[in-house]
Amino acid sequence: MNEKLILLEDIPDLGKAGEIVNVANGYARNYLIPQKLALKASKGAMRQFEAKKEKIDAKRREELKQMKELAEKLEKLEITIPVNVGEDEKLYGSVTTHNIADVITDLGVEISHIQVELDTNIKELGVYDIGINLHPEVTADARVWVVRA
Repeated sequence: MNEKLILLEDIPDLGKAGEIVNVANGYARNYLIPQKLALKASKGAMRQFEAKKEKIDAKRREELKQMKELAEKLEKLEITIPVNVGEDEKLYGSVTTHNIADVITDLGVEISHIQVELDTNIKELGVYDIGINLHPEVTADARVWVVRA
C-alpha cells in the first residue's frame, strides 16, 4: 500500500518541499511523518503547508546562496596532496575521494567524501580538476595537486 504525502522539506531521491508524493506506508509512518518531513495529503495539510511555504522558500534561497559562496571559496583553495612514489613516478596506493575530502576539511571547508566527484582513484603525480557537489544546483570546480612527499 502507498500513502500520499506532502513533503515539508526537500528529500533527496524523493522530491522537493511542496510536492505530493506516493511512498510506502511504513516509510511514511515510521520516518517521514515522525521526523516532520511530510504530512498526509489533505486539504487541511495543504493549508498548513501554504503557511510554511514562504519560510521554506526563504530557507532554500539562503542555502543556495551559502553553497555558491562555499563554491567560490573551494575554487580558490590550493589543494596539495603529498604522496609517496616509486622510481617510476607511480604512487604507492592511490589518492581517493576520502583523501581529497580530508585535505579540504583540514583547509577549513567541511565536506564529505561523497561530495567529491572522482571517476577513478588518482594513481600518478600531477594536477587534477575535480568537481565537488555542494547542492543539486551548485558544483565547485577544484584543482588538486598530487606531489611527491
